[in-house]
Amino acid sequence: MRTTYESATVRLYHLSDAQEGGAATTLFYGPLNEALLIAEGQPADVQDSLFLATDNDVVAYLDLIGG
Repeated sequence: MRTTYESATVRLYHLSDAQEGGAATTLFYGPLNEALLIAEGQPADVQDSLFLATDNDVVAYLDLIGG
């Protein structure tokens, strides 16, 4: 994820059935620092399927935080 400053606008979304190409549900759209707080508050099984998208990249939440 190339855009990583705290106020970067991101889309936090959950990809249901990620292994099978499931549906994406947006949980938040706004600053990265707020998106990370929201993601942190999700249950572990949901965190496994969370992704953050910027205008130029997409990264899995757990990959971003090193989990």
